[in-house]
Amino acid sequence: MNVIDIEGVSQRYGHSTVLHQLNLSLAEGEVLGLFGHNGAGKTTCMKLVLGLLQASAGQVRVFGRLPSDPHVRRLLGYLPENVTFYPQLSGLETLRHFARLKGAAFTQVDGLLEEVGLAGVAHRRVKTYSKGMRQRLGLAQALLGAPRLLLLDEPTVGLDPIATRDLYRLLDRLRSQGTSVILCSHVLPGVEAHINRAAILTQGRLLALGSLHSLREEAGLPTLIRAHGLKHAGPLQQRWNNAGHVTQRWGVEGLEVAALNGSKLGLLRQLLNDDEPADVEIDPPSLEDIYRFYMGRAVATATGEAV
Repeated sequence: MNVIDIEGVSQRYGHSTVLHQLNLSLAEGEVLGLFGHNGAGKTTCMKLVLGLLQASAGQVRVFGRLPSDPHVRRLLGYLPENVTFYPQLSGLETLRHFARLKGAAFTQVDGLLEEVGLAGVAHRRVKTYSKGMRQRLGLAQALLGAPRLLLLDEPTVGLDPIATRDLYRLLDRLRSQGTSVILCSHVLPGVEAHINRAAILTQGRLLALGSLHSLREEAGLPTLIRAHGLKHAGPLQQRWNNAGHVTQRWGVEGLEVAALNGSKLGLLRQLLNDDEPADVEIDPPSLEDIYRFYMGRAVATATGEAV
């Protein structure tokens, strides 16, 4: 049984349709990255899973039940994009308050504050917290009760690079323990190593869904091979150009080639056979490259341009 099943879901507000026949699932222990522009339908998807909205058409099931089922809600943790807390309460008081609301044990509170790096400021009032500190407190709140499903909406907003790294390490650990996660983010660099699949939305429609490997293959995006310190950059570039590869030269010793359609290993072997590079970099298409490709294709389709 999947943790989440969204089948043929459309969502309408009056005469406006914000989701169109969406099909999406989430397996146990899977991290799904949900990406798209503002207004693409990401937050609406989360509200449907949380039971805050009822689908206009289609069905949503969470752990095989309706999202509004009290049993389901006890298994969820949610971090909204903009977290708001009572400013006069301390971080410790805030987390105890939410533990009471969730029916979670108070014994979790100190450990969670330690885990998100707030143990040293637990007795300070929340009004003195920076945005990043409030975001970490929001994450601790989402983790109360050891949820089996986490919904994280822009979780890295306000976090510095070290706190962002710690967040992703925490997600990796939770995933290894079987927790399922939906992660919405506009900050694409750094996300790709921590998700199993990516779903890209635009205008309430699903553009692409799959692992990064499958999306790279579907998009046909090249892997860039950069060689430094070549002895025979000129002849090597000429051979690769004659073979139909796209190359770019910099200086007299540097060469970059775009490896398409599974040609990466062959080009690497040829490079090492024909020359002795001082260094080689392999740069596969990033999540940002994938996102840009599918968004560009959607725009081209909508405007009738050639894809």
